[in-house]
Amino acid sequence: MVFQKGGCVYIITNKRNTVLYTGVTSDIIGRIWEHKNKVHPKSFTARYGCDKLVYYCCYSTIVEAIAYEKAIKGGSRDAKLKLIEFINPEWKDLYDGLVE
Repeated sequence: MVFQKGGCVYIITNKRNTVLYTGVTSDIIGRIWEHKNKVHPKSFTARYGCDKLVYYCCYSTIVEAIAYEKAIKGGSRDAKLKLIEFINPEWKDLYDGLVE
C-alpha cells in the first residue's frame, strides 16, 4: 500500500508586500515557522524578508499541490495578486489562524 500525504501551496511576502514567494509543503505550519524564524538564512525568503503568509490552499495529495504550485509560478505577478486579493483582500498574515 502506498501512503499519499497531502500538501499545501502558499504565497508569502515581505512587510511592504513587494516581494512574492510561492512554495509547496506537506507541513504548512512548520514551513511558515521556518520562514518566520529564518531557519535557512541564505535563502531567497530570508534575504528578502518574506515571512508573511498571504495565501495558502491545501490538497489531498502532494502531487496535486506541486502541480498547482507550478501553475501559480508559471502565471504572471498580476495573476498572483488577484489570487491573493480574492482570498485575502486586506493582505493579513494568515499564519496565526493556522496555529490557533
